Amino acid sequence: MRPLLLLTFAAGMVVGGGLVALRLAGGVGAEDPQPDLAVPKARTRAEPRSQPLAADPSARIALEAALRASFDDALQSLAAVRRAEGAALCNVITAQLDEISGLLEKARATAAVGPEAIRARLSAQIAELSGVAGVSEDRLAQEVALLAVKADVREELDRTASHIDAARELLSAGGPVGRQLDFLTQEFNREANTLCSKAPDMELKRIGLDLKAVIDRMREQVQNIE
Repeated sequence: MRPLLLLTFAAGMVVGGGLVALRLAGGVGAEDPQPDLAVPKARTRAEPRSQPLAADPSARIALEAALRASFDDALQSLAAVRRAEGAALCNVITAQLDEISGLLEKARATAAVGPEAIRARLSAQIAELSGVAGVSEDRLAQEVALLAVKADVREELDRTASHIDAARELLSAGGPVGRQLDFLTQEFNREANTLCSKAPDMELKRIGLDLKAVIDRMREQVQNIE
């Protein structure tokens, strides 16, 4: 009884081992737990490929010509836009220079009557002082001379006129004049400040303030010039 059981067990081990071996070897009845990997198909016929530009000289020459033509068109368009913008800025700055010139003439007319107004005002003050305390004529003459010098704005007006002429010459000359115009606007502003500080009356001070406003607008435009 016992030898029969051993034989049966051995036979089962052989049969079972054979089935396991078949499964491991991929035989009949084997179950593969891993999915099949995709295997690329062999190329059966030649597929067309794009030719590189180096292998086609005519295509490369045509492409270079098209790129060069497009680049030239872009440069011409940019130059045209810059010329139009420059012409517009020139017109704006020229109008502002005309406005400064008009204010300058108005300041000259106002400053021309300044000495007479100063003399009349000083005469009234001298008459009041003479009635209160004795003041020598020499001392009064010195004070009148000092006030006349302080109120004289002819030098500032003359320099402003020369700055206007210089700015017009720069605009007519063309080229990169942005820095030179910016320097002139600083000189314009300096003369306007001096005019306001030396003005003996409010009328001339108002003209000086109007000058400063125009000069500030012109300087903003000058910042856009190369």
